[in-house]
Amino acid sequence: MSTLKFNMQPKCLLAGSVLLLAGFAQQAPAGQTDSTGVVDPALIDGPPAPVPPAVMTRDEQGRTTVRAIRLDESIDLDGVLDEAVYGTVPAIGGFIQLTPDAGAAATERTEAWILFDETNVYVSARVWDSAPESRWVANEMRRDTNQLRQNDTFAVLFDTFYDRRNGVLFYTNPLGARADAQFTNEGNPNSDWNPVWDVRTGRFDGGWTVEMEIPFKTLRYRSEPPHIWGVQLRRAIRRKNEWAYLTPLPVAAGSGSGARGMFRISAAASLVGLEPPSAGRNLEIKPYAIGGLTTDMAATPVKVDEPSVDGGIDLKYGITRNLTVDFTYNTDFAQVEVDERQVNLTRFPLFFPEKREFFLEGRGIFSFASGAATRVAGTAGVPVGGFLGDVNVPQLFYSRKIGLEEGRVVPILGGARLTGKVGQFDVGALNIHTGDETVSSSDPTNFTVFRLRRDILRRSSVGAIFTNRSVSRVAPGSSQAYGIDGTFSFFENLNLTTYLARTRLPGPDYRGKDLSYQGKFDYAADRYGFQVDHLVVEDNFLPEVGFLRRDNFRRTFTSARFSPRPQSIRSVRQFSLEGSFDTILTADENHLETRQTIAAFQTEFESSDRLTLTATDSYELLAEPFVPPGAGFSIPAGGYRFADVQVAYSIGQQRSWNGTVAVRRGAYFEGDLTTVELTQGRIAVLPQMSVEPNVSFNWIDTPYGAFRTNLGVMRVNYAFSPRMFFSGLMQYNSASNSFGSNLRLRWEYSPGSELFVVYSDDHDVTGGLRPDRGWDLRNRGLVVKFNKLFRF
Repeated sequence: MSTLKFNMQPKCLLAGSVLLLAGFAQQAPAGQTDSTGVVDPALIDGPPAPVPPAVMTRDEQGRTTVRAIRLDESIDLDGVLDEAVYGTVPAIGGFIQLTPDAGAAATERTEAWILFDETNVYVSARVWDSAPESRWVANEMRRDTNQLRQNDTFAVLFDTFYDRRNGVLFYTNPLGARADAQFTNEGNPNSDWNPVWDVRTGRFDGGWTVEMEIPFKTLRYRSEPPHIWGVQLRRAIRRKNEWAYLTPLPVAAGSGSGARGMFRISAAASLVGLEPPSAGRNLEIKPYAIGGLTTDMAATPVKVDEPSVDGGIDLKYGITRNLTVDFTYNTDFAQVEVDERQVNLTRFPLFFPEKREFFLEGRGIFSFASGAATRVAGTAGVPVGGFLGDVNVPQLFYSRKIGLEEGRVVPILGGARLTGKVGQFDVGALNIHTGDETVSSSDPTNFTVFRLRRDILRRSSVGAIFTNRSVSRVAPGSSQAYGIDGTFSFFENLNLTTYLARTRLPGPDYRGKDLSYQGKFDYAADRYGFQVDHLVVEDNFLPEVGFLRRDNFRRTFTSARFSPRPQSIRSVRQFSLEGSFDTILTADENHLETRQTIAAFQTEFESSDRLTLTATDSYELLAEPFVPPGAGFSIPAGGYRFADVQVAYSIGQQRSWNGTVAVRRGAYFEGDLTTVELTQGRIAVLPQMSVEPNVSFNWIDTPYGAFRTNLGVMRVNYAFSPRMFFSGLMQYNSASNSFGSNLRLRWEYSPGSELFVVYSDDHDVTGGLRPDRGWDLRNRGLVVKFNKLFRF
């Protein structure tokens, strides 16, 4: 009875939070307009609103205010700008480069319009280009892909709450492909957010045209006047490696990629003139039906082509003008692509990204102590042209802990999520209940997460988080985690991040030594960079609804960077010399456990190609014997020092064939390591077809034994249209002796409504890849899933 009583408490907490926040939201103060609807200039972070017929004003600092135009008649969404409004209303223009020549006028002209009617906001553009179409970079039609970001694109970002830190992004290329993302606190991009909107593109003698249709129901905003939004427009001309924006941005905002300028929401233009409908009480209902065949050799009893038919429903409701609640029943994620396999030569677990749609929307609200970007490590856990960065920072909420356990899918019976904004507060609450799963020994469990974050100053915030898991995996009982965090941004490039967190696990063995805290200073200008980070994770700190790479450690990390832009070498855009020193001690006894020194030199060419040289010197203490994944032997406990060198060359992603080739040579636990890999490979066979190979070969020879690990990943994509595509993913990993495939057909037959056909399998190939040596089937599935979106 006590367990049942505790399981009900989080549900009551969520319901109470909904009612409390709804009442608070209704009392949020409104802004000021005069009787004619003119916005008080004091409310605009920029120049005064343009006086009709003008549509934009710009002050001496480059700050811009633009005016939206109400339509008297609807737009025919066809990508042809033949409506009268395009001839009578002046265009928004004067785009400014972020790269390669920051502050200069864009080399190609862009004319844009922001229009609206009772139901939609329209963003249209005439994208001039002096080059013939054969030289445009347009080779992707699928939604939200990384390659689409490397095409010629036109984009719009809306800061609908005008808080100058959060926004939603929409963009397209000349082929009419769609991409969208959410930004939180001028970063934390969520490109897996898939709102309902539409776009069409066309051609004219001087370039290409765009018409976007974004329903007001897709957006969240304040219903009360004045209706001031933030807005940013972006143009990418990839053959020139040029990124241009409506407003001038500091050069550091484009460091690494000109696309990152969209993160600087505080420097976006202001948008006035909109008259959106009331934002509350929107209702979306999305039922689904699914049927298929399942083979699972690990199940008890074994399943062989077992048929199944099922269904469920998702519901979204705007309880207030700023808060939305989502309900899900019998949640299914059969259409989600399987994880890409990775090589792991370390003794720590790998991190896999979330791909399930329900957990992706609004995930930025639940992020904790994530004020700065994280460098991405290579496939073997060693950085490619960067540092390991924040990979060791624990995550208090990691949504893959819900519905997944030890590689098995645990059924999600249902749940609810509340997200939105109340005044200066971002609010998130989540309650999910899962069923049982035999193979992973998972019992029915309730998960609760509550997140509150308060905007302060201009680009800073403080917040708190609470998580609860009703059935702990370490001892009988429930477990909790809670913490407070702050992210502070000053001037253009100075960021401070800090948090204090604690976990509470059942049983006396986990009492005490349950804290984690961090203080991080990061100066990230274009020419210079400096970072100091101190992180502590005590021995009993274990967030069971989060992710923890390692425990019981005290880490001090420092790095410095010098990144000049040479004026005398025309082929080089920027050099970057970085050095870092990373020391990890045990938290309880201060014994040295890991020490790593890295020096990296990178050359970024004007073509977007990059050449990176990295030298690493490491020390690792093994407290107990370590068995490398894929090896048939163990490395004895003790202290080991080893060094390696890596050379990597990355071909600009705007090219029809691209990728990163890396060669690494050095020591590995008193032995030798040689790695050759191709990552992020892509060959554009046709504008609608691409092949994406990724391979990694690792040869390890130590006094304790020798082994080799091979990883091969191949993805084939074919887009029949921007709304229908096929994707086939095939993977081989010698460390796990596995070969698997995942074939998916997705058709969005109407906005927000989809049909999926998915086939997947996994084989044990211990005898090798040749079929005549025997492939033992582990699991196989074929599903057909149909859903339908109803909007009221």
